[in-house]
Amino acid sequence: MHIIQLMSFFFLLLLLMVESKASSINVACLEKQHHGANLRIGVLIDESCRVGREQKIAMELAVQNFHHCLNILLHVTDSHGNSARAASAAIDLVSHKQVDAIVGTLAVEEAALLSEFTTIPIISLSSSPSHTPPNSPSFFQMSPPITYQMQCISAIIAHFRWRKAILIHEQGHTFSEDSSLFASLSYSLKAVDSSIERHIAVPRLDSSSDPKAFIKEELKKLRSKHVRIFIVARSSLEFAVILFEEAKVLGMMGKGYVWIVGNEISNLLDSVDASTILNMQGVLGLKTDFADNSDNFRQFKSKFIRKYSLEYQEEENPNPSIYSVLSYDAIWTIIKAEQSKQGKIDPTQLVDFHGLSGDISFKNGFIPRKPDFRIINVIGKSYREVALWSPDFGFSEDVIDFDGNQMRLGEGLTGELSSINWPDGELTVPKGWSLGTHEKPLRIGVPAKGAFHQFVKVTHDHGRNQPQITGFSIEVFEAAVKKLPYDLHYVLVPCYGSYDEMVGEVHNKSLDAAVGDTDIIADRYEYAEFSQPYIESGLVMVVTVKPGRKESKFIALNPFTKMMWLQLAGLSMFTGLIIWFSEYSTGNEQFVKNSFLEAICSILWLSVTIISFAQREHIKNSASKLVLAAWMCVVFVVGASFTAVLSSMMTVPRLQPSVQEIDFLRNTNAVVGCNGNSFIVRYMIDVLHFKPDNVLKINSVNEYPQAFESGKIKAAFLVAPHAKVFLAEYCNGYTVSGPSFKLGGFGFVFQKGSPLAIDMSEAILRVTQSGHVDTLEQNMLRLLNCTTSSNNRKADDIRLGPGPFCGLFQVLGGILGVVFIISFIRLLRMRWSSVHGSLQVVLMKKIDYVWQCYTRFGSTFSTKDC
Repeated sequence: MHIIQLMSFFFLLLLLMVESKASSINVACLEKQHHGANLRIGVLIDESCRVGREQKIAMELAVQNFHHCLNILLHVTDSHGNSARAASAAIDLVSHKQVDAIVGTLAVEEAALLSEFTTIPIISLSSSPSHTPPNSPSFFQMSPPITYQMQCISAIIAHFRWRKAILIHEQGHTFSEDSSLFASLSYSLKAVDSSIERHIAVPRLDSSSDPKAFIKEELKKLRSKHVRIFIVARSSLEFAVILFEEAKVLGMMGKGYVWIVGNEISNLLDSVDASTILNMQGVLGLKTDFADNSDNFRQFKSKFIRKYSLEYQEEENPNPSIYSVLSYDAIWTIIKAEQSKQGKIDPTQLVDFHGLSGDISFKNGFIPRKPDFRIINVIGKSYREVALWSPDFGFSEDVIDFDGNQMRLGEGLTGELSSINWPDGELTVPKGWSLGTHEKPLRIGVPAKGAFHQFVKVTHDHGRNQPQITGFSIEVFEAAVKKLPYDLHYVLVPCYGSYDEMVGEVHNKSLDAAVGDTDIIADRYEYAEFSQPYIESGLVMVVTVKPGRKESKFIALNPFTKMMWLQLAGLSMFTGLIIWFSEYSTGNEQFVKNSFLEAICSILWLSVTIISFAQREHIKNSASKLVLAAWMCVVFVVGASFTAVLSSMMTVPRLQPSVQEIDFLRNTNAVVGCNGNSFIVRYMIDVLHFKPDNVLKINSVNEYPQAFESGKIKAAFLVAPHAKVFLAEYCNGYTVSGPSFKLGGFGFVFQKGSPLAIDMSEAILRVTQSGHVDTLEQNMLRLLNCTTSSNNRKADDIRLGPGPFCGLFQVLGGILGVVFIISFIRLLRMRWSSVHGSLQVVLMKKIDYVWQCYTRFGSTFSTKDC
């Protein structure tokens, strides 16, 4: 019995401690009590939605905390989400209920209308579309502007480098709300080089007779779009439940899709049931961050859950959200102002305090505190937090400057955002863009009747009973598709008309695109767009070759290149100089007894005469003879090579083009051939001014040699890539002649305005820069390599340069160097012997003279006596 009494005592003591701790939230009230005071607060909420119900419970809890010191009366009005009803109810609260303040989900327009009737404080719990201060000094915004949320969404888009997104939202109470939302997101996305591809404004659930059917139809339309990034902003939880339920049924919660929801939905995920969480698997969300681990919040949460569960028993999860916290702080703001008033509440002198959501301090109608957002990922039975974003720091320290404003994007984030579970359990980051689907792939046409099957070849696979399409152009296209930042589902469709007809099918949308050896020309730009050319092109003339000899006035100079002639002249000059110097150093009379001018002339003449060994001077020195021997070898080898090349040029027939000028073909009414399915027929008639009767249409590469041999055509006009293939296969007897007419190159065809054209151009550049296109082209030509005949080089291409004689020239140069050194040393020794003898004679004469003076004067000798 004593034990039971003791336990009861401790239980009561524990209750008193909890109550005393819970009542600590009312310390401010206890400091200054106004017993019997009356405070009437008008409340406008939408009780049909979860947010409205949370706001109602939170406000009632805030009033309960002050019931012992203030007589507070809440006049709650349910607007049912109707803007007109909310404005009317607000006016009624002011005029009939004579409330001291109004708190609720009022838009800026509604508050502006209400401020014309009263000056009482109006606190809005709705998000403001911008940072613009309200016109009324009595209007205050508890929620942060929606621009911060849009910046956070844009930061996520920027991190994953998605370029387009689709915006889905519920219609606002006014048109300005919808336009502000769209403008804010567009502005933020523009800063990160992204944009809104399309936006859907769904009517509010309470204004639609069958919202589920409407949402389903809109989702079907979006499913046919190429963009796979969906942003769901400013929408109710009830709308999100229907949206994701229908999206899952339509297969839009599968691989490749991305869903990002705003904080209006993410903040309430703790209160949704398991079926909704199951439908939202892989969704990313923004959840407003606040101190949910403080003692005050835990007390508030305990009371909230108890009261909410009693009042709304049909709901499973009564957990409070940020909307409950803001509503609680809004009531506290009014009560604090009431406690500190000197009469009527002054809207310009609201008291600053620390609430459940943080520091409450209004400046220009807003709380200046910037919101932080927790990035959450719905997975399993709940969600997990993957990152934290703030307007000042973003995900990391990456900053861009846009229109004078700094935006933190988090491009350098390497944290948890890299390990997100996307829809359908995918761990790979979706591309965000998909063209075609497995059920409805893109129809891409290919020319089935092209003259050159090396580029596109269409055969029938009897085993699969479907066409098999191969070729160089197809390989380039497949390589470029691998470089696209998204999946491309397509099927190749053979087109049996001309190239222009295939472009026309792309224009009339029978085909989504066209791939092949299609030239980019101005006429086709009127109907379609083209990618970056994957191979250069130009119209060239292919003709037969005929034997001929080189005729030139300076043919004798053609065997050697200009550099070879210059080196021969230099070697000859240097050889003559060394021979003259060698003979001069040995005292050869024919080289010594000359003036300076005669010596220069002798050197120049010797340089010329030694070429044919016809010098008139007699060579005596052995070193000079060594130089002459080396020079003789050089002259013999070089001379023999010169004779051989010159003889070949003048006697051996060379292959030359049978036609060198297009004017000759036109003037002689010669028939020319070209690809009958291409634009060349039109180009020959309209641009090159050939008569239509003189243009023969040829449909296969194998028909060209037959047409040449039979004399049907004198020349064939082919685009440069086709000409390469033709000459690689038929290298005997054909060559390119005349001028080349520049064209746009081979490219892929797309519909006007197709974003695939830009993306494919970038992909082609990547493939080209990697060298893969060149490799594919070489492989194609290697299969056609013709090696049965000599090449068709022109005669003037066979010219000898210094290369073949480099070793011989080096040997000669070495000998010349050695002889020069020997001759120089010899000349120094000869000069030194002459000077030394002269000095010796002078010295001996001086000694003899001094001795004579000494013998004459004896001991009295002095140099003065001499």
